[in-house]
Amino acid sequence: MMRSDARGWLIGLIAVWLVAALPSPALAADSPVQQQQQRQLTQPLNNAPVWREVRSGKSFSTTAKGVDTGVLINSSGQTWRAISEGPLWYWGGIVLLAVLGLIILYYLIRGTIKLKGRLAGRDILRFTDWDRVIHWATAISFVILAISGLIMLFGKHLLLSWMGYVAFSWLAIISKTIHNFVGPVFVLCTVLIILTFIRDNLPRAYDWKWIKTAGGMLGGREVPSGKFNAGEKAWFWGGVLLLGIIVSVTGLILDFPNFGQGRDTMQIAHLLHVSAAVIFMAIALGHIYLGTLGMQGTYHSMRHGTVDETWAKEHHEYWYDEVKARPSAAPDEGGGTHPAIQPER
Repeated sequence: MMRSDARGWLIGLIAVWLVAALPSPALAADSPVQQQQQRQLTQPLNNAPVWREVRSGKSFSTTAKGVDTGVLINSSGQTWRAISEGPLWYWGGIVLLAVLGLIILYYLIRGTIKLKGRLAGRDILRFTDWDRVIHWATAISFVILAISGLIMLFGKHLLLSWMGYVAFSWLAIISKTIHNFVGPVFVLCTVLIILTFIRDNLPRAYDWKWIKTAGGMLGGREVPSGKFNAGEKAWFWGGVLLLGIIVSVTGLILDFPNFGQGRDTMQIAHLLHVSAAVIFMAIALGHIYLGTLGMQGTYHSMRHGTVDETWAKEHHEYWYDEVKARPSAAPDEGGGTHPAIQPER
């Protein structure tokens, strides 16, 4: 009886050894599974083929269902991180500092552009109440987004070392929260400001002369223009409209990640959002400078809605001629009338 059991055990062991020694007919010799089995014999604990599959970006089956739930590791995330933590913030900082430096240098050399003639003492209505409300709403939301965005982009590199982790973490969280909530307000303001000012920013034939002489800087005399000159129109079409739409659309993709966009879409949106925002801020620095320190009377026009007659004639002569040709009374937003040209108060 014992001999029979021993013989059975021996036959069983031989059978197991033969099965293990023979190649499996179901697996090709060069299949990933066969390669992994062979690797476990020659290089134990080396799971390179498995991790290649994991990092391939392919979507596999998972119990949790979602856009990216089948992808364990998204390798493109490392590319996104390398760009955002490297050239994006580095070159973005250089662009902003370069533009700011040029503006300061120009102001030190040129100073505020003064009127050549004496003030006439008569005001011309340039911007209605609605024009100023939508402009300031857009400007304020833009500044809030710019400051909070700069903290998120440059804070880790410039603020963390002297603020410390706790203080900077609070600053970053507050900045991110404000950015997320003010973003949709800016999107709405961008749409409204485009609709409000698009008519006055349509190209005109005389804009080409302004461009050729760089607004008079190359000709020694300011070139006549309509309500907005070619430079202001370029800011409207390239900045407010083009860059405004880019940062708005990409911002909404980042702000509301619950509409089916995956990680790849979010990463591309982030890179486009930051790149466009940096260019937007760089151009806006020039716009803000000309609207405040750069030119006498410009800030007054957007704050109070009126400009002196001399200012209008020197800077926007074609628009000044149009205003003078209008009837003395024109309907205002409230259904009443206001004089096109009135004594300064």
